[in-house]
Amino acid sequence: MLDAALQQAIHCVQQGGVLAYPTEAVYGLGCNPQQLAAVQRILELKQRPAHKGLILIAADWAQLSTWLQPLSAEVQARVMADYAYPITWLLPAATHVSPLIRGAHDSLAVRVTQHPTSRLLCQALGYPLISTSANRSHDAPARSAAEVRAYFADTLDYILDAPLGSANQPSEIRDALSNQLIRPA
Repeated sequence: MLDAALQQAIHCVQQGGVLAYPTEAVYGLGCNPQQLAAVQRILELKQRPAHKGLILIAADWAQLSTWLQPLSAEVQARVMADYAYPITWLLPAATHVSPLIRGAHDSLAVRVTQHPTSRLLCQALGYPLISTSANRSHDAPARSAAEVRAYFADTLDYILDAPLGSANQPSEIRDALSNQLIRPA
């Protein structure tokens, strides 16, 4: 059975809300990616330009399949390999993915989360979550629920207060087609 805090987080997302939640290294801001008003709200809260795009996290690759174009066997093998650290992959976005999510790109940033609370949240929802660091652009990412509150006060619908993962830095970002490193961890 899911604990009360996780149930509240699920309800928040299902109702079109914006929440903060722990990830592998920092707190993230998230929402249902199909609720574009909530996606827009995250961009406004972060003061993040929409052309940069956002990340989708999921419990497994199946949750991401409708958000992506079909992948070659080589790319599938690369992104589905077992890595000892979190990697966010840039993959060709499905044509229906909003520019609010993919930004000014043809690709979409995705990660199968290794964080137990984030994974449970995505599993319970049955779909991926928007994920972007809980901070305003150019500020350091929040590493605690208290830091999230300091940044956003009462402008979020819910803060899921749970431990972060063991990573020291946000995930590295790689282009899945070329395997080029875009952002180191």
